[in-house]
Amino acid sequence: MTIPVSPAFVCVVDWGTTSFRLWLLDREGAVLAESRSDEGMMKAAETGFAVVLQKHLAKVEAHPELPVLVCGMAGARQGWVEAPYVAVPATLAGLAQAAGKIEELPRDIRILPGVAQRDPDAPDVMRGEETQLLGLADIGAEQIICMPGTHSKWVEMREGAIHGFTTYMTGELFSVIGKHSILRHTVGDAKGGTEIPPAFLEAASRAMGNPDALTQGLFKLRAGQLLGYSEDGEGAAQLSGLLIGAEIGAALRQYRDMRAPVLISDGRLGLLYEAALKQAGLEPVIVDAGDITRAGLYTLARQIWAA
Repeated sequence: MTIPVSPAFVCVVDWGTTSFRLWLLDREGAVLAESRSDEGMMKAAETGFAVVLQKHLAKVEAHPELPVLVCGMAGARQGWVEAPYVAVPATLAGLAQAAGKIEELPRDIRILPGVAQRDPDAPDVMRGEETQLLGLADIGAEQIICMPGTHSKWVEMREGAIHGFTTYMTGELFSVIGKHSILRHTVGDAKGGTEIPPAFLEAASRAMGNPDALTQGLFKLRAGQLLGYSEDGEGAAQLSGLLIGAEIGAALRQYRDMRAPVLISDGRLGLLYEAALKQAGLEPVIVDAGDITRAGLYTLARQIWAA
């Protein structure tokens, strides 16, 4: 197709399970306009993916012939069109070539595939995170990347390719344990802001030193509060510290030479991981999650539609 002569080059979309972010980019990757909502895969599956996308394209006044590149859960089995996984080692060119095309609309719309680790001893998948990772290709030849989230990921990259990764259900465990276990009486609401509670650091340090003792440490949260050894408001910080600390402790055992992991940071969760990594004696390199997602999508768009 011929891209119209205008400042705009492409629309890129990060379509998560519960969130939607669209950016209108120029030929240099600068943002001309953006649109965000909570119309992630779960809502779009009911409303219609095409309907949601068209609404946001109209909002940013995207030209009818402008192409769109989508990453994330729109390409999942339960999403718009399933984009099959690419096996590790996954490269920028490999992802671009495997992008699926939406046929129901006249506009050129591509959905990026996820990445699979097809190892019977360590099977794993990611969808959406690969775009952020490929935006990191210029940071160094070898990188260990920490990607906090509902399903946190630790990724090994070499020469711009994804060579292996491990997923930890840290965020989901925090939600399930805090809302649906006996600890719901202990945890309460997590605090916001930029301050890191001492209770978080203390719990994280304990878990990093002995990640295998996690289940025992969890019940101690309840017992400690009942017996007056901890404050009522410390439950959420302690639970978060135990889970994040156990994750980092496991990663330290897996990547023994790690000194300065790249931390893809976003909001309060990113601050907690940064504090815990420093508590472990590491010096994380902080990268903004939103910026790197956009950069990865732009780089992939350049692979698909030469500017």
